[in-house]
Amino acid sequence: MASTVGVIFTSINDDHVPELTKVRSKGSIPFGGRYRVVDFVLSNMVNSGITTVGMLTKNNYQSLMDHLGSGKEWDLARKEGGLILLPPYSDESEILYRDRLEALKGAMAFLKKAKEDFVVVADSDAVYKLDYSKIVDAHAANNADITMVYHEHDCYDSVSYLTFDTDGDKIKSADVNIKSRGVNKHYINVFVARTSYLLSLLHTAISRGLTSFSKDIILPAIKTGRVYGYRLDGYYTDIDSLQSYYKSNMDMLDKKIRQEIFGGRDVYTKINDAPPAKITETAKVSNSLLHDGCLIEGTVENCILFRNVKVGKGAHIKNCIIMSENVIGENCNLSYVVSDKDSSVSSGVTLAGCEKMPYFINKGTRI
Repeated sequence: MASTVGVIFTSINDDHVPELTKVRSKGSIPFGGRYRVVDFVLSNMVNSGITTVGMLTKNNYQSLMDHLGSGKEWDLARKEGGLILLPPYSDESEILYRDRLEALKGAMAFLKKAKEDFVVVADSDAVYKLDYSKIVDAHAANNADITMVYHEHDCYDSVSYLTFDTDGDKIKSADVNIKSRGVNKHYINVFVARTSYLLSLLHTAISRGLTSFSKDIILPAIKTGRVYGYRLDGYYTDIDSLQSYYKSNMDMLDKKIRQEIFGGRDVYTKINDAPPAKITETAKVSNSLLHDGCLIEGTVENCILFRNVKVGKGAHIKNCIIMSENVIGENCNLSYVVSDKDSSVSSGVTLAGCEKMPYFINKGTRI
């Protein structure tokens, strides 16, 4: 693979899922029982041979720092390169960046020091498996200015999207925030460019006072430059609402999807030592993911339970996502509930939501 550096947005669009980002950045949202959402894009980069990754932070990133540590779980604890946390400022004035373009401007010092020829820029709020080296190879073969990754699906209800029309691999036009029903080619906020070319775009943006990455950078580049698309096949989901977070997690109960995401190349994450889950003789468990340290004495059906969750005798939880360190009391009845970390539900309580509007319990809540 040609030498490539990675840049990951860890806090872009935090406001899309306010329930989960009150106390953490979007990239550190827990997912699938033992992971954080950032694990998927970071593992994709590492598995693609990228050994220098800049993490663009912003608000509430203590949880992210605790999770990433030195980067050793991703083999990024290195004397040169490795995992580098980038400051959340748009320039040297200590003003927090407000959008994607300002964040990239703040990363210019990191990009100028990079020795790598190419850069992969990606968001951290999506779950998919992709070999970025193939995109870099296609980018070089096409002599492209920018190569943008897209996935074909219907997402009329999503918050915002950039959609493409292509002529072969070349992107001939794009629309910003245009919602139309049916399957479209949706940009998944992953692109490849030569490092020098991206820096030239950012210098131009600064000199001309440009403010929008999509409207001021991408759309003009499509008209005047060589902008290509790269199609992501297979499973893809992004987390842009509590509903999509719920659905994305529930997708992991599908064996085919689970094997596609977790089979083959590993998805790396922070390791926590804990005993295996214990299921007592009073428990009934079906079609669920249970993780280390869980103690199950009641009934668990179609659920994802993170580490160290306790479900009391006589409790029945169905279609729920229960994050780490939760305690579900005896004889509780929970349906379509998403419970954040360190919460508890007292004995005999009944809580119910629905698939499109799950009942949410804030972190550290006692009910």
